[in-house]
Amino acid sequence: MTSDATAAAATVDPLLDGTDRRILRELDRVPRATVAHLAEHLNLARGTVQARIRRLYDGVLLPETTKVPAAAVGRPLRAFVTAEIDQARFEGLIDEIARIPEVVGCLGISGESDLQIEVIAVDADDVYRITQALMECRGIRRTSTAIVLRELLGRRMHQLL
Repeated sequence: MTSDATAAAATVDPLLDGTDRRILRELDRVPRATVAHLAEHLNLARGTVQARIRRLYDGVLLPETTKVPAAAVGRPLRAFVTAEIDQARFEGLIDEIARIPEVVGCLGISGESDLQIEVIAVDADDVYRITQALMECRGIRRTSTAIVLRELLGRRMHQLL
């Protein structure tokens, strides 16, 4: 990391010091690394690593989840559905969207649309069925769908650590 990037990171997130960043970079490289592995590769005491990881899980690291490729559950097609909603009917909308099993994520966004909903599907007909189910949710006025052709750059954070 350059000194400019280090300075910018320290300004943006005072929660992470150099040791935290070293641990996080190694966990990004080896997600299932044990405390012993981290301690040995980073030249830190096991107790230090354990305490740091505990603190990181209390406020920095996201809860652990199983990352399963969509194709492994029979849904190889991925799409992003943007939705314009009636703000007066927002109450309970997210709960309704969450009941659609193929919805794997939902973000509140700015711009012409209000929500960006990530869905996984079997094929294009299935995407159509899912978008129709979304349209039945209270408060959704209009949707637009973009099918993912290829993921060119997956979510990454290591370059900021």
